[in-house]
Amino acid sequence: MEHLNHQVLRTDASGMPLEWIDYQEAVKLYSLGHVAYAVGTLLYTIHGGINALTGLRSAIEVNSIVATYSRHFAIQKINRHYVPPLNNRTLFKRDNYICLYCGERFLHRDLSRDHVTPLSIGGTDSWSNVVTACKRCNNHKAGATPEKAGMQLLAIPFVPTHAEYVYLQGRKVLSDQMEFLRAHFPRTSPLHERLS
Repeated sequence: MEHLNHQVLRTDASGMPLEWIDYQEAVKLYSLGHVAYAVGTLLYTIHGGINALTGLRSAIEVNSIVATYSRHFAIQKINRHYVPPLNNRTLFKRDNYICLYCGERFLHRDLSRDHVTPLSIGGTDSWSNVVTACKRCNNHKAGATPEKAGMQLLAIPFVPTHAEYVYLQGRKVLSDQMEFLRAHFPRTSPLHERLS
């Protein structure tokens, strides 16, 4: 069924976004009593077996956002020093699939990761030194800095917070989930403008 593909946003009991989970994990959290409350759109109702005593069939309703009683790993992900793992899928989404040199929007397959300060001259493979670039611009820039290649960088790379990273990991983020996540982005987040 199509709707079972929707991801559920899991938060801690205070509402801090933690991760995306599938419907099976959400049902498991409900059945184990780990759900503090649920908000957002009702995504689906999962039916279970029939109770032998009452003759009633069990059902669990799963909303788009479920708040759960925290586990210890969640605290580590939201502290100030947490740096999310870097991969091209989330990098390209961070930069809105736009080459930060020519300003054109591209499909994922036509993009590449560019190191603003190239690795060959001491740059790092980190959020603050990488941007999305089309393959043509990346090849033109080659092993030079933007200045030496005569190219202007259109935006400054940034390290996403955990809430921003949760958004970047999402597939088909629903409007209520997006609104919830945006409320947790820093006020100065470049994602506010990119998502408008």
